[in-house]
Amino acid sequence: MSKLSGKSAVVAAGGKNLGALISTTLAGQGVNVAVHYNSPASEAEADATVAAVQAAGAKAIKFQGDLTQTANVTKLFDAAVDAFGGLDIAINSVGKVLRKPILEIAEDEYDAMFDVNAKAAFFFLQEAGRRLNDGGSVTTIVTSLLAAFTDGYSSYAGSKSPVEHFTRAGAKEFADRGINVNNVAPGPMDTPFFYPQETPERVEFHKSQAMGNRLTRIEDIAPLVVFLAGPGHWVNGQTLFVNGGYTTR
Repeated sequence: MSKLSGKSAVVAAGGKNLGALISTTLAGQGVNVAVHYNSPASEAEADATVAAVQAAGAKAIKFQGDLTQTANVTKLFDAAVDAFGGLDIAINSVGKVLRKPILEIAEDEYDAMFDVNAKAAFFFLQEAGRRLNDGGSVTTIVTSLLAAFTDGYSSYAGSKSPVEHFTRAGAKEFADRGINVNNVAPGPMDTPFFYPQETPERVEFHKSQAMGNRLTRIEDIAPLVVFLAGPGHWVNGQTLFVNGGYTTR
């Protein structure tokens, strides 16, 4: 039996792409999952993920809400605790990407990036610290651009970078309850979020910088996220760069 069997998790942006695979990988370990999705446009994908979790033998609920509104973060955790009787794992895979030169970024674009990537992450971590059972686990998905020296991604990498400071503080502040807090930083990932930001030439360049001449895949990331909640629980306060050697620091 899995070490995680019988535990319960909340996965922010857990209805599609990487979040969906994290949700179903947890379910395969016997974990009940609250699947969060941002907008009604994503509901069908969230429904499919809930069905896959249930097919794996775990319990699942779905929850829709914009997590840049802190009240929705609280409601998400309320719904998960109400459904499962408690929570052990909180995973935040929410993210917003923008590739634009500094000189072209408008104030509303800057605000949106920091609302999604920093504010929502902070209050998700705060709520996790309040609500998780002792011995719990929190993981946030960030980006390998935190270790890259490049153009175009100032607002994306810049709005993800505060999460490292949130995570290190959380790791210290929640340690007396045995809750580990970490980040996983994928390399450029083969998902629909990546390609609209890049030219075909840049995609090939990104591939060339990693092992096997390929992009990071969601299958490279989800097992590690689940590992941190179980056998890897002693890992704490870290940002793990998972990118096939694309970059490091």
